[in-house]
Order: sequence, then structure tokens, then C-alpha cells
Amino acid sequence: MFRTILKLVAAVTVVASVSAAVAQQRAVTPAPQSPAPMAQPAAPAPQPPVIPAQAAPVAPATAPAAPAAAEAAPDASASSSDSRLLKSTTVALRELSPWSMFLSADILVKAVMIGLAFASLVTWTIFIAKMIELSVVQRKLRSALRKISESRSLAEAQFALGAKNSVLSALLAAAMREARLSAGISSDAGIKERAASSFAEIVRAEARRIRLGMGLLATIGATSPFVGLFGTVWGIISKSQTTNLAVVAPGIAEALLATAFGLVAAIPAVIIYNHFARVTKGYLEQVGRASGASARLLSRDLDRTHGSSHTRAAE
Repeated sequence: MFRTILKLVAAVTVVASVSAAVAQQRAVTPAPQSPAPMAQPAAPAPQPPVIPAQAAPVAPATAPAAPAAAEAAPDASASSSDSRLLKSTTVALRELSPWSMFLSADILVKAVMIGLAFASLVTWTIFIAKMIELSVVQRKLRSALRKISESRSLAEAQFALGAKNSVLSALLAAAMREARLSAGISSDAGIKERAASSFAEIVRAEARRIRLGMGLLATIGATSPFVGLFGTVWGIISKSQTTNLAVVAPGIAEALLATAFGLVAAIPAVIIYNHFARVTKGYLEQVGRASGASARLLSRDLDRTHGSSHTRAAE
């Protein structure tokens, strides 16, 4: 009985194994016989349960990559912003030239700078004109004084000078006119006093003429710094609408340019004025010597006139 059961179990096992082998052979055999390539994706169909198991360890590996990318993004943005700031700073530095600052300044600051530039031009024009004028008149007066140094009378002095138009010629002409108008007057003191008054008027007129333009130099030298300071204050007020130094700094630089213009106009004007004050003083001293020479010639003529009259009276 037991043996029969064993035989039955063995027979069932063999049948089952055979049937399983036949079923497996049937399952494997149709796959290579399929002519279309579309049947190939059927092979991975049983593998979806395996893919999550293999992809699970990969997920933690990719997870740190996201923060790294997130960290790289701010670094890239920071570097780009830094490069933009550097470029903007470079542009700003390039734009801080005197001409660009003048163009970007306020309209009133521009007017102040233009006025100060014109004042500087006037200063140098007066310098060139007065240098030429003073050198010419000083040379003429020295030459005229040398010519009349040996003259004995007003007539000889006028003949030595000729028809030259100079301050010494005007002094000699005033002396001769006073002597002619005072003919027949026996008081020499009155003639000399009236002649001295005429000489003083001529000297004052020559001083006013030779100092022409120096008052303008004094005005430019005294007021230009304050005019430039006014332009600076106005420019700072017009640009100081924010507390951001990067925004206010160019406006302050433009405003300070007005102060620079004021100093450029004022410093040469003061130096030139002081120089001309010394030169003019020396020239007026020469004019004073010419006035004294004319007065001496007039005194000699008066003495000769009275001496000849006394001689004729004695005869």
C-alpha cells in the first residue's frame, strides 16, 4: 500500500515536472519567434518591481545635488552682480571728467562756471594788454626824460621831444600855457602855484588811465571764490535728494567743480593785480619826476624873464 502511494506520488511528481517543463518551454519559445521589434519592450515588463529597488539608493545621491545647485545659483548671481557693480563703477569713474561733470551739472551751476571762465578770460586779457601798455609808456617816459635832461628852457625841451604824445609833453605844454597866460604878472609864486595845480591834474589823469582795468582785477580776485562757493552750495542742494553716497557723490563732484573754477579765476587775478600795483607805482614815480622836471624848467624861464626885465630897468 505504502509502496503504491509512493509510486503514485512519484508518478504525480514526474507528471508535474514534465508539465512544468513543457509550460516553460512554451513560454520561452514564442519570444524569439516574434518578427516585430515591438515585442522587445515586453521583456522589461516584469522588471518594474526591480527598478524602484535599484533607484531607491540613487535618490539620496541626487538629493544633495539639489542644494549644491541651489548654492551655486547664489554664487553665480553674486558674481554677476559684482561684475555689474564693477562695470558701473568703471563707467562712473570714466564719466568723472571735467567736461562730463560740466554737462551733467545743474543749469545754475553751469551758468556760474561759464561766468567764472569768462572772468578768467578777462583777467588774462587785461594782463596781456596792461603788460604791453606799461612796458611801452615806461620806455617812452624814460627816453623823454633823458632827452630833456640837458634842456635849459621849456622851448628847448619841447623841441627835443618833438611832436610825441606823452605825459611829459602834456606837462611841458601846461607849463608854457600858464606862463603865456600869466604874462605881465610879477608874482612868480602865483604862476608856479597855478602850474603845479595843472601838473597835479595831469598826473591824476595819467594815474586813472594807467590803472584802468585794475579795479576789475580786484573785483574778480575778491568775488570769484564766493561765486564758485555759491555754485557749489547750489549744486549740492539740488543733488542731495537722497542719502545714498553713490548717488550723491557725482553731484558733489560736479558742484565742487564750480569752486575750482572760482579759484582758477581768483588766484591769477590777485597775483596779476599785485604785480600791476607795483609796476604802476614805479611808473607814477617816473611821472612825478617828469612833473618836477617841467616845474624846474618853468622856474628857470620865469627867472630869466624877470632877470632880463630887471636888467632893462637898470639900463
